[in-house]
Amino acid sequence: MHFSTAVIASFAALAPLASAVGNAIVTNHCKFPVYLWSVGGSIGPKQTIPAGGSYSEVLHRDSASGGISLKITTVDNGLYNGSPQTNFAYTLDPGKVWYDLSDVFGDPFSGKSIVVKPTDTTCSNICWAQGVNPGGSQTKNCNSNTSINLNLCAAKC
Repeated sequence: MHFSTAVIASFAALAPLASAVGNAIVTNHCKFPVYLWSVGGSIGPKQTIPAGGSYSEVLHRDSASGGISLKITTVDNGLYNGSPQTNFAYTLDPGKVWYDLSDVFGDPFSGKSIVVKPTDTTCSNICWAQGVNPGGSQTKNCNSNTSINLNLCAAKC
């Protein structure tokens, strides 16, 4: 199989666009470990984030579900025993990343500030000053080359 120079040049031109995406980052400022699973069409392995540690993954689109949810609990294996969880979710579209924050089965960070801060300061933060949803829509969007950072037990929003 032979490709023309124009076809090869076209693929080469697209390569930087395909790799020009940010990261989803979770930083644990809490004094205790947290547990994270990256969930799309399947459940990724458990990640233990120690106090002061972080987790990062390149923003990507899940072929089965479309989006990714980083499910976080304060209980080891909390994903499997109904423990309260915070879901930091994102969907990657051409040129945009949509992100949101929600809790299910309770509020594992109640009383502790949690905040999503994109690296692009023109994009909107999500701030839960008391660790619970303050009400209203929590869905935001930004350029896909922006990293989105969830800070658990943040000093302030």
